Order: sequence, then structure tokens, then C-alpha cells
Amino acid sequence: MPKTRSTRDAIRDYIEENGSATGPELAKHLGITRQAVSLHVRQLIANAEITKTGSTRAARYLPREAALAERHVKRSLALVNLDESTVYDHIAIVLTLSQLRKNIESIVHYAFTEMLNNAIDHSMSELCTIDVRLDATKLAFTVRDKGIGVFKSIVDKFALPDERAAMIELIKGKTTTQPEAHSGEGIFFVSKAADRFVIRSHRLQIEWDRFRDDVFVSDPRFLKGTFVQFEIGIDSRTRLENVFAEFAPQEYDFQFEKTRVLVKLLQRDYVSRSEAKRLLHNLDKFSEIELDMRGVTSVGQGFADEVFRVFASAHPEIAIRVSNAGKAIEAMIQHVRK
Repeated sequence: MPKTRSTRDAIRDYIEENGSATGPELAKHLGITRQAVSLHVRQLIANAEITKTGSTRAARYLPREAALAERHVKRSLALVNLDESTVYDHIAIVLTLSQLRKNIESIVHYAFTEMLNNAIDHSMSELCTIDVRLDATKLAFTVRDKGIGVFKSIVDKFALPDERAAMIELIKGKTTTQPEAHSGEGIFFVSKAADRFVIRSHRLQIEWDRFRDDVFVSDPRFLKGTFVQFEIGIDSRTRLENVFAEFAPQEYDFQFEKTRVLVKLLQRDYVSRSEAKRLLHNLDKFSEIELDMRGVTSVGQGFADEVFRVFASAHPEIAIRVSNAGKAIEAMIQHVRK
């Protein structure tokens, strides 16, 4: 009598046939609950029949051979007269990046050359280190210099009070210390295209996480210069042209005229007009502004009036949109607009 094919056999076979799978994919394919999938994959991992990468919602299960498939390039580079495109071309050959999906290779090319160019043009460092890794599930790279530090550079250029204020200016977009040569778009668009993107400098770190759909700011130990980390899954459906289309759409002649600001990154409660002016600084460069209010606890009348009446009246050509506002915040905004 033939042996009955078990659920674990079916899970292992599906992963081997498809190269990788998530828990929800397996549950749908097999018609069982995610909890049941979790029990089976834990045993398969314990038996070394499959392997796992990532965690929680980003977890993927791979054939056990996949753990051996990683390819890796690490280099220390002199930044004087360095050409970022030449470096990328070398990495692309060594890691055979041409085998990636076209949308992934396009994003990696853009992100890597933008971040390395930032080190070349802005860091004031003699050297930087690059580290690029490709495995069965993702491509990740880091760029590390020991120069002035990205946030400190902006503080000095624009006479800002501290590096946290510089971070806020950076993530709005169009902030650059060399406007004659740079548009200030690179970090903004890379953060939107990545699955995970981290910038760390001195005692400040900001992390964009697509899977958690959020941005996090922390205060790690001091790190001289700037450290950038980028990750994207090789099965990501993100397309660079769609990222550009969202913030540099045809209606604005494909220029970077739309921005989105996660307001909680500056603070959680807003009361005064001075706080509003700090938030609005440099946003008059845009034609459309989305203020994402998730995580903001409250706004006062003075703050709301400065943003939604005074600034709006001074710049009638700018569309100000609000998303994820609670009922009390929405009521205050409507109050001052009327």
C-alpha cells in the first residue's frame, strides 16, 4: 500500500517547487489555518528540511539548500574621483544582478548609486565601505563612511537647532546641501522603494519599514559618519516608475512636487504656532502636501490655525491634504478652516 503524503511533505514540496513561500501562501494552498502551518514549519525547520528568513509578517520559508546560496561583495573604496556607476557595474557582474527581476534590478541600481553618490559628494570622508549581499529571498546593501554625518551636514548648512530637526527636513524631500548639483530627491525616493531602509548617524537613526508600514526613530550609541542600509525582497512587486509616479506625477510634468510627512516624527502633541512653523519649514517648495497624522495625539487651535488657515491662505497654490487624523484632530482642522 503506498504511503500517504503528509501535510509536511506537501509544505516541503511546495516550497521546493516555488523557491520560497510565506505562511499565508501555504495556508491558502493547503486549505489549512495559519496556526496549523506554523506548527508544521517549526517541525520542518527543527528537522533541517527547510530554512527560514525574516520574522513575523516578513517571514519566508525556503528549501534548506537556499541557506548556502548567498553571494557577497564587500569593498573599501577611496571616494576621491570615484564613479558610483562603475562600482555598481562591477557588483552587478560579480553577483549576476541581471538575473533579478527587472523591477528589482532597477530599484537596486537606483538606490545603490544614489546612496554611494551621497557618500562621494557629501560625506567629506576619504573612504567608505560597501557591503552587498544577495540570497534566495532578498538583496541588501550597506554604505558606511566616517565623514561629517548626514544630519550634522544639514544642521551646518541651514543653521538648524539640532540633528533631529535636520532629520525632519531630510525626510520631507528637496533638502540638499548642494542645490547646484543635487535635487534632494534620492533619500526620499529610496525610502519609498525599499522594503527596509535605515539611515544612522551620530546618535540618531531613522528606519522605514514597508512590512510594518511605519517609520521609526531611535537614539543608538554614537556612530561617526553615516551608515545606510537598504533591503528589498527579490519577489517584491514594487516598481520604481510607480514610486516616481506617486510623488512626481504627470500632472506636475513628472517633477517632484508631492510629499508626504509623517507628522509624529517631529512630536506627538502640537499646540503652538511655532511648532506649526517648524513643521511647515521648506514645505512651500511643493505643490501638494500630505500630512499623515497617525500617532499624533492632539493639536491645539494655534497650531491648526497656522497650518490650515495662515499657511494655506499664504500659499493658495499648494494643496494640503490630511490622512489618518482622529476625530478630535479632524474637528479642530475643520474649525480653523471655517
